[in-house]
Amino acid sequence: MREDQLEAFFHREDATLMADAAWLDAHRALLQALESGSVRAAFRDEAGTWRANAWVKRAILIGFRRTRLEAIAGSGGRYFDKPAYPLREFDLDDQVRLVPGGSAVRRGAYVAPGVVVMPPAYINVGAYVDAGTMVDSHALVGSCAQIGRDVHLSASAQIGGVLEPAHQSPVIIEDGAFVGGLCGVFEGVVVRERAVLAAGVVLTSATTIFDLVHGCERRGEIPAGAVVVPGSRPARGDYATSLGLQLAAPMIVKYRDERTNAATALEGALR
Repeated sequence: MREDQLEAFFHREDATLMADAAWLDAHRALLQALESGSVRAAFRDEAGTWRANAWVKRAILIGFRRTRLEAIAGSGGRYFDKPAYPLREFDLDDQVRLVPGGSAVRRGAYVAPGVVVMPPAYINVGAYVDAGTMVDSHALVGSCAQIGRDVHLSASAQIGGVLEPAHQSPVIIEDGAFVGGLCGVFEGVVVRERAVLAAGVVLTSATTIFDLVHGCERRGEIPAGAVVVPGSRPARGDYATSLGLQLAAPMIVKYRDERTNAATALEGALR
């Protein structure tokens, strides 16, 4: 089934889709298209703005709604899940380094040749992980998150997923970005190319990011090449002031330079 046929099939009311006997064949075609990278849950338009591919997200959601919980046999015991999105299996021709030790990639996720997945990591349905990216131990790539080329997701980095609402853009990490350990990026935040998030930075769509270089406040997007570190600012109000309370305040302290490049460089031997 071609991409235009898939889109036409899933561009219908949910009730009609749920009752269509051809759904299973369309669902299989959707999984194959997502895993090949020919269909994505989000796209970047000519102006550089990321937009959700709403029909893709709706199609994924139909898979959950159309199937019922089942017992699944696996290593270490029995599991219980919707059968629409089992774990994806790779072979040597995929050229993905899926290192032994408990990682899982769900069907419907694109993982490009040259990606390294260190255990235990998890990549959810609809995610897109481009070539040369490192997904380190305990890192999560949430449903429909889009990860660019040569990205480093450090240990325990959490890249949130956004399935609903279907029109909402998922988290985007563009090419060459570095996401430090224990970082969290959620609610459709866009991290532009070659940006650096130091360990412990947490970003949501409502987080105020203080750009100390340009003297401004930002929300929802980290500019290209920005270096973001955890910070704090005083909480407002007499009660907070009396206790000296602080709120988290991520701060852009500089933009990438040669020193930053050296500090975030990946060893070629690891690939």
